[in-house]
Amino acid sequence: MLKKRSFTIARHRTSIALEPEFWKALERLAASRGLSLARLVAEIDAAKQGGLASALRVHALSRNEAPAQKNGPRGAKPMRPKSGESI
Repeated sequence: MLKKRSFTIARHRTSIALEPEFWKALERLAASRGLSLARLVAEIDAAKQGGLASALRVHALSRNEAPAQKNGPRGAKPMRPKSGESI
Protein backbone atom coordinates (compact mmCIF):
# COMPACT_ATOMS: atom_id res chain seq x y z
CA MET A 1 0.00 0.00 0.00
CA LEU A 2 1.34 3.41 -0.94
CA LYS A 3 1.53 6.29 1.51
CA LYS A 4 1.13 9.76 0.04
CA ARG A 5 2.96 12.81 1.40
CA SER A 6 2.89 16.40 0.20
CA PHE A 7 5.82 18.79 0.00
CA THR A 8 6.54 22.27 -1.29
CA ILE A 9 9.55 22.09 -3.60
CA ALA A 10 10.82 25.21 -5.34
CA ARG A 11 7.62 27.02 -4.34
CA HIS A 12 5.41 24.34 -5.93
CA ARG A 13 3.24 21.92 -3.99
CA THR A 14 3.67 18.27 -4.98
CA SER A 15 2.44 14.94 -3.65
CA ILE A 16 4.51 11.79 -3.72
CA ALA A 17 3.25 8.26 -3.11
CA LEU A 18 5.76 5.67 -1.89
CA GLU A 19 5.66 2.44 0.07
CA PRO A 20 5.97 3.01 3.86
CA GLU A 21 9.35 1.23 3.91
CA PHE A 22 10.81 3.82 1.54
CA TRP A 23 9.48 6.68 3.68
CA LYS A 24 11.08 5.11 6.76
CA ALA A 25 14.41 4.72 4.96
CA LEU A 26 14.30 8.33 3.75
CA GLU A 27 13.41 9.57 7.25
CA ARG A 28 16.42 7.69 8.68
CA LEU A 29 18.68 9.19 6.00
CA ALA A 30 17.40 12.70 6.65
CA ALA A 31 17.87 12.31 10.42
CA SER A 32 21.40 10.94 9.97
CA ARG A 33 22.30 14.03 7.95
CA GLY A 34 20.53 16.44 10.31
CA LEU A 35 17.96 17.40 7.66
CA SER A 36 14.21 17.53 7.60
CA LEU A 37 12.53 15.05 5.29
CA ALA A 38 11.31 17.97 3.17
CA ARG A 39 14.88 19.26 2.74
CA LEU A 40 16.17 15.82 1.76
CA VAL A 41 13.35 15.45 -0.79
CA ALA A 42 14.18 18.88 -2.21
CA GLU A 43 17.87 17.96 -2.55
CA ILE A 44 17.01 14.70 -4.33
CA ASP A 45 14.55 16.57 -6.57
CA ALA A 46 17.23 19.09 -7.58
CA ALA A 47 19.63 16.31 -8.62
CA LYS A 48 17.15 13.86 -10.16
CA GLN A 49 16.94 12.68 -13.73
CA GLY A 50 13.42 11.41 -14.29
CA GLY A 51 10.50 11.08 -11.92
CA LEU A 52 10.75 12.16 -8.28
CA ALA A 53 9.17 9.03 -6.80
CA SER A 54 11.65 6.85 -8.67
CA ALA A 55 14.56 9.07 -7.65
CA LEU A 56 13.49 8.82 -3.98
CA ARG A 57 13.29 5.03 -4.16
CA VAL A 58 16.71 4.75 -5.79
CA HIS A 59 18.23 7.16 -3.27
CA ALA A 60 16.75 5.23 -0.34
CA LEU A 61 18.04 1.92 -1.67
CA SER A 62 21.50 3.14 -2.59
CA ARG A 63 22.08 4.81 0.79
CA ASN A 64 20.73 1.95 2.94
CA GLU A 65 22.76 -0.90 1.51
CA ALA A 66 25.01 -2.52 4.08
CA PRO A 67 28.70 -2.20 3.25
CA ALA A 68 30.31 -5.44 2.17
CA GLN A 69 32.47 -7.08 4.80
CA LYS A 70 35.98 -7.72 3.64
CA ASN A 71 37.11 -10.18 6.30
CA GLY A 72 33.88 -11.74 7.50
CA PRO A 73 32.26 -11.00 10.85
CA ARG A 74 34.00 -8.63 13.23
CA GLY A 75 36.80 -10.39 15.04
CA ALA A 76 36.94 -13.29 12.61
CA LYS A 77 40.27 -14.04 11.01
CA PRO A 78 40.41 -14.42 7.24
CA MET A 79 40.68 -18.04 6.15
CA ARG A 80 43.91 -18.94 4.41
CA PRO A 81 44.64 -22.11 2.52
CA LYS A 82 46.86 -24.62 4.29
CA SER A 83 50.24 -25.37 2.86
CA GLY A 84 49.85 -27.37 -0.35
CA GLU A 85 46.07 -26.76 -0.47
CA SER A 86 44.66 -25.11 -3.57
CA ILE A 87 42.03 -22.44 -3.46
